[in-house]
Amino acid sequence: MLRKLLRYEPDTGRLFWRERTPDMFEDGARSAKHSCGIWNSKYANKEAFTALEFSGYAHGRIFNVLFKAHRVIFALHYGFWPTNQIDHINGIKTDNRISNLREVTNSENQRNAKRRSDNKSGACGVSWHEGTGKWQVRIKVDGRDKYIGVFDLFDDAVAARKAADVEYGYHSNHGRY
Repeated sequence: MLRKLLRYEPDTGRLFWRERTPDMFEDGARSAKHSCGIWNSKYANKEAFTALEFSGYAHGRIFNVLFKAHRVIFALHYGFWPTNQIDHINGIKTDNRISNLREVTNSENQRNAKRRSDNKSGACGVSWHEGTGKWQVRIKVDGRDKYIGVFDLFDDAVAARKAADVEYGYHSNHGRY
């Protein structure tokens, strides 16, 4: 049904409404044919799912049911609804090119997160430890903090965290602004 209703441009990540047929409408105050004509003149071939949620994701309605654009795009492209989360690989929530979308578990999605706004060191998992006067490094693995070590030099701490990112399967984009 999605393919009857929407056209997707994989290179741009944009969705467009297709023309509808009268069988997609019910007779009511107006005939199905008349309602179809009105709908097509208003929406057919126009961009769909352009509204943005407070969280920044594009969304829209199909037959009055709200959907997130990236989930609809995934279903259109692959032919099935995703059961897990859809990660925007580059972190741009409105970049719905199929090359930027991947189905991941929550844990995998957290391994491609932007740097937290309260990060003071500029590097994920690296913080100044007042008690030792050194840089402390941690990483989250399976929902738990894992202690990596303490370092005299900030650059050594960052290198240790980057090595841990690779070891524990963090995405190379993890920690971006």
